[in-house]
Amino acid sequence: MDLISLGIGLGIGVAAGWFITSLFHRKDLELHRKELESEKAVGEARKGDREDFANLFANLSSEALQKNNEQFLALAKERLSKQTEAGELKLEEKKKLIDANLKKMANSLDNLGKETLELKTGLTLSKDETLKLQKTTEDLRNVLSSSQARGQWGEKMVEDILDLVGLVEHINFVKQKQVESGEKPDFTFLLPNQKKVNLDAKFPLAHYERFVAADDKVVKEAEKKQFLVDVKGHIKAVANRNYINPAENTVDYVLVFIPNESIYAFIHQSDPAILDFALEKRIILCSPITLYAVVSLIHQAVSNFAMEERAGEIMNHLANFQKQWELYKSVLENMGKRIESAQKEYEKLTTTRTRQLEKPLNKIGELRSQQEDELELLSED
Repeated sequence: MDLISLGIGLGIGVAAGWFITSLFHRKDLELHRKELESEKAVGEARKGDREDFANLFANLSSEALQKNNEQFLALAKERLSKQTEAGELKLEEKKKLIDANLKKMANSLDNLGKETLELKTGLTLSKDETLKLQKTTEDLRNVLSSSQARGQWGEKMVEDILDLVGLVEHINFVKQKQVESGEKPDFTFLLPNQKKVNLDAKFPLAHYERFVAADDKVVKEAEKKQFLVDVKGHIKAVANRNYINPAENTVDYVLVFIPNESIYAFIHQSDPAILDFALEKRIILCSPITLYAVVSLIHQAVSNFAMEERAGEIMNHLANFQKQWELYKSVLENMGKRIESAQKEYEKLTTTRTRQLEKPLNKIGELRSQQEDELELLSED
């Protein structure tokens, strides 16, 4: 019984403890629920506050942003306007610079075009002159290939020199005049006292041309030797032509013309003894410059001789002039005396005779004046 009661008591105690515990647990749950609801309400209130604050901030930000945008736009517009003006000025400056550069470039292009045209013209002229020179060289080569043509070429050069000095054909020289031996020197110069000097204008140049054109040293040396042999042979041939003839009043030397200064120098350098050999044969080798000097001396000698010949005539004319001058002075003095006498007679007429004639005229004038005064008095009465 006691055990049952104890068991029942224990059961009741346990049930009571469980009930009390449940009550406390429910109370805690209710408190916890209320706290949660309170926290939820606070959270919702805070959320609303945050939303209101966000909306307020958004509105404020929007207004501030709008104002800032307006200020920014105004500032940007102002700066853009300044930048645009500055850019336009820079652009205008750059445009002027570009225009100036373009103008300079255009002028340069024009000048380049003109220079190109001038260069083209110059090249064309140069080409033409080169062709002419080539043709002239070819013609000269053709001329030099013929002994007859070489002689004509030498004669033409001599004529040019004579024209340059001032010599006149048939007065100072004659061409191709036959001498007693039947030979015809190319030129014969007429000297004072009926003297003459002959000139031969032909010269052997064939081997010299081959010497210049040859590339092989052996060939050049052979042509050089043969040319010098030809020169000596020509000197001997001229010496045998009787161009020196005292019966015809020729001088003791003959002139042989070498139509090129280079050839003359080449002969002198290659074999100086040739000049002495020519002088032994009484032949003077003349280059164009040497011939010019010789012909100038001949011309001067002829002029001086002519002046000396005329000196006597001039003195006679001067004597005759002196005689006529004395007669002229005598006649002039007589005329002066007559003029002086006439002057004296004229002075007498203009002084003494004039005064004597003026006296009666003055008397007549006084009488006329008195008569006029008397007539004037009578008219007043």
